[in-house]
Amino acid sequence: MVLTESRDLRTGSVPWRESEWHCPKTSEFPSAEVDIAILGGGIMGAILAERLSASGRKVAVCDRRPPGCGSTAASTAQIMWAMDVPLLTLARTLGEPEAARRWKRVFAAVQRFGERLDRLGIDGKRTCPTLYLAGDLLDADGLREEAEAHRRHDLPSDYLDAAAVAERFGVAPRAGIVSSGSFSIDPVHTCHELLGRARQSGAEVVYPIDIAALHPDPAGIVLEASDGRSFRARDVILATGYERARLFLPSSFSLLSTFAIATRPGIAPLWREDAMIWEASDPYLYVRTTPDGRVIAGGEDVELADSDNRDALLPGKAGTIAAKLAATLGSGPIAWDRAWSATFGSSPDGLPAIGRSASMEHVWLAAGFGGNGIAFAALAAELLERELAGEPDPDGDGFDPYRFSS
Repeated sequence: MVLTESRDLRTGSVPWRESEWHCPKTSEFPSAEVDIAILGGGIMGAILAERLSASGRKVAVCDRRPPGCGSTAASTAQIMWAMDVPLLTLARTLGEPEAARRWKRVFAAVQRFGERLDRLGIDGKRTCPTLYLAGDLLDADGLREEAEAHRRHDLPSDYLDAAAVAERFGVAPRAGIVSSGSFSIDPVHTCHELLGRARQSGAEVVYPIDIAALHPDPAGIVLEASDGRSFRARDVILATGYERARLFLPSSFSLLSTFAIATRPGIAPLWREDAMIWEASDPYLYVRTTPDGRVIAGGEDVELADSDNRDALLPGKAGTIAAKLAATLGSGPIAWDRAWSATFGSSPDGLPAIGRSASMEHVWLAAGFGGNGIAFAALAAELLERELAGEPDPDGDGFDPYRFSS
């Protein structure tokens, strides 16, 4: 079995300016010995690389494609701390204190990641409220209870009835939860900037390179490339996204397909406060704006991962998303000039797989499966930095990759 799956991760035209992508300079091959090898140069690998190299570790990032050009380029990059699985839904399984502990840790990671981007001087971050609208998962009463649970645990949310939502945001009347503490980014630009900072701290970024096998070694792990060359790392982090490492990632973390559209520039604002909008529905609609005035909307997830079948659905899904967007805004028809489909990951509790592999010593998983992939990447950097320093994180068990089989 190959180490990781190889997939066509996205198809179509994304709204980020591909002509302006400036991938970090590649090294010819990693040094013979490194402290940490990160497999995957998307936003997860980039956040990890910047943080771990800044702490003085010798890091090598390896990817089979140019960094940020796989699933990262398909992301709508809404950095939210609220999960796909509502807090009270998770509480029915775990109990409210435990569910809140996990939510609060993601919230804190998002806040600290935003602060880190500011300190690093990486531009493109836009702070905005989120508006979570009533749907078939939570009606108005359910949203009111959910907002009350958020406030009980110091999560910044308020319930608004349908009339108040319409008055404040200029959208069709529907009850909602308004939350602060979220922001949006340009995912590819941010990925490349973070890798550039990592290189300034001594990290090596190597692509294209296909790591075909991992071999345990007394000093850590020997990583063997498909061309037979190899190097050694004390620890390996699997940040390969939706090209799963099946030998390591439990089957509870599954793949879906998702779809998105973007209008031409200059269309926004169509509602107030540049709020990121999403729904308490399955499937749900999610909406954001970009600095150049595009409106991005997506959703309509389906439980298939085959790229041919996924891509065949794109025209119909794009039309459905546009119709849902128009209904949400209470507007006329919405025209788009970009549409794309992509592979996406999910988990039973909407939370990621972060932690030590049970299959091989010195191997770690950083799989941001769920609707908050970039938020989970920020969380992974915090958790794994401590774990790699021999300091177990008190919240690590809440995101353990094997929590569904225990």
